[in-house]
Amino acid sequence: MNDDTVVMNKYSLVKGAARRARQLQSGAVPLMASKSMKACRVAQEEIEQGHVTYIVKAKGETPVVPPTDAA
Repeated sequence: MNDDTVVMNKYSLVKGAARRARQLQSGAVPLMASKSMKACRVAQEEIEQGHVTYIVKAKGETPVVPPTDAA
């Protein structure tokens, strides 16, 4: 596996595709034409074609939420 590979392992691919599939089921517009109508398959194809990327966080890393300006 080289450094340019987006997929770190099968588990991270499944997690990324599942998240995108939930977005599609909630009404998000597909980023490409697909032969399949199933959200999971569309999400997999989007990742495979490079239309969707995801970040694998380091173990124990907490997400950073930017502060909001409360008026």
